[in-house]
Amino acid sequence: MSDATIDYQNAAGPLHRPDLNGGRKPLGAAIFFGVLIGALGFAAWSVLHDMSAAGDTSHLAVGTFVLLGVALIIALAFEFVNGFHDTANAVATVIYTNSLPPMVAVVWSGLWNFLGVVTSAGTVAYSIVTLLPVELILQSGSSAGYAMIFALLIAAIVWNLVTWAFGIPNSSSHALVGSIMGVGLANQFVSPAGAATQGVDWGQVQKVFSALLFSPLCGFVMAALLLLVMKICIKNRALYDAPKGDQPPPTWIRALLIGTCTGVSFFHGGNDGQKGMGLIMLILIGAAPTAYALNRAMPDSSMPAFIQTADQAENVFHLHAGDAPAVDNAAARDRVGAALRAKSVSSPDVFAALTTLSGDISHSVKTYGSIKSVPAASVSNVRTDMYLVSDAIRVMKDPADFSADQKKILQSFMGELNAGTRFIPLWVKISVAIALGLGTMVGWKRIVVTVGEKIGKTHLTYAQGAAAELVAMGTIGLAEGYGLPVSTTHILSSGVAGSMAANGSGLQWSTLRAMAMAWVTTLPAAMAISGCLYILFRQVF
Repeated sequence: MSDATIDYQNAAGPLHRPDLNGGRKPLGAAIFFGVLIGALGFAAWSVLHDMSAAGDTSHLAVGTFVLLGVALIIALAFEFVNGFHDTANAVATVIYTNSLPPMVAVVWSGLWNFLGVVTSAGTVAYSIVTLLPVELILQSGSSAGYAMIFALLIAAIVWNLVTWAFGIPNSSSHALVGSIMGVGLANQFVSPAGAATQGVDWGQVQKVFSALLFSPLCGFVMAALLLLVMKICIKNRALYDAPKGDQPPPTWIRALLIGTCTGVSFFHGGNDGQKGMGLIMLILIGAAPTAYALNRAMPDSSMPAFIQTADQAENVFHLHAGDAPAVDNAAARDRVGAALRAKSVSSPDVFAALTTLSGDISHSVKTYGSIKSVPAASVSNVRTDMYLVSDAIRVMKDPADFSADQKKILQSFMGELNAGTRFIPLWVKISVAIALGLGTMVGWKRIVVTVGEKIGKTHLTYAQGAAAELVAMGTIGLAEGYGLPVSTTHILSSGVAGSMAANGSGLQWSTLRAMAMAWVTTLPAAMAISGCLYILFRQVF
């Protein structure tokens, strides 16, 4: 990895380094720490307010409350590190083309990261969560659940800090996925012989890694092609020049570069900010299930449609159960859980179990009148039923013996169930947004220098910066729409490399080798760290 920290002065080409040390003011530091303390206080107040509104404070032991606080701080710390590790990629191009002063660029990027997180849909959050073993998701308040959260977040933070210390652009998404896989495998390893446990959902891992693998290839190829198209279509020579000293680019080029930086920052917040949200929700569900296990914000007016869809789904499952005998709720949960671990849910016995669970969900909502009125004693079972049925429908994919109407009913029911169990409160989004935004303003220089100076052999031109940013912005935005976690770091840095290759500028292979080595080693390193920590924390809790 030390190859990535090559001497800037020895790099070929007339490079000019912007002043990366300017703009530091005591007032700025005071505002930074004021916002940080305020965000932590806001998160603590929101938790207490939600628990009080749900009547979920009387049983919460002091030790559990402390664990909840520590877990939330670690989760927000992950997003903070993610901010200064990943978002540096978004500002490197505007800094090295003199489009914005460094501190202005960093603050501007932090603001748009904040807005991206707050307006995100939450689909990426639960794409990450579904990588975890089913039993750990449903028992997130257990000792194993806390060990899981602590291990995977700390492992991802540690690896991000290691790569940052060497100035190597690395994917926080990649590190988090590796950490989750390490926890899953360690959970399977430490479980008693014969216990019903799941290691890793390899189907979901393949889906996520397809997106992570696609992102650097897309960044390189698309940025290279876009630069070539720009050269054919846009004949203004100024676009293909490197900055002269500290002189800013022409106004229209400057607007283009600032616009692409804004887009990358916004979509980075929308995608990467969600990766900690799902884990925060697992923490909250485990510590305060009455307040967070079910979506208490679902309006009463939506309950008739929810009940109708549940009844229709129950009938669909009953039709396909055939002669399989009915089972009680406890046996149905065990049967569906085992089917999910085996990834085999399309059998009459499982359909009979899903019939029971769907009927129980419908009965509970009818009895209590709404999701938010489910009493504390019943919340855990209702959430478990809803999560198991939703996940079974997801794993079921496209059974050939279901009619088009039946598939539509099940998809509609899955949407209703997800709305009731897979939600992100606004205060969680705001807290994560602040953590990510503040992280953008700290420790960004190492990665900025690598992207701006150590990928190509000549100074980054305006066109190269715009091409890399446009590709990153479009790719990350599309990925969020499809609920896929992708790496801002890999897309942007490989986009810069692609633009350098297409321009014939030459590449610094020592840096690229270090980045490739980090990409290859992130998975096993994060898995090893998180697996060892999980085994350790299982003994501690």
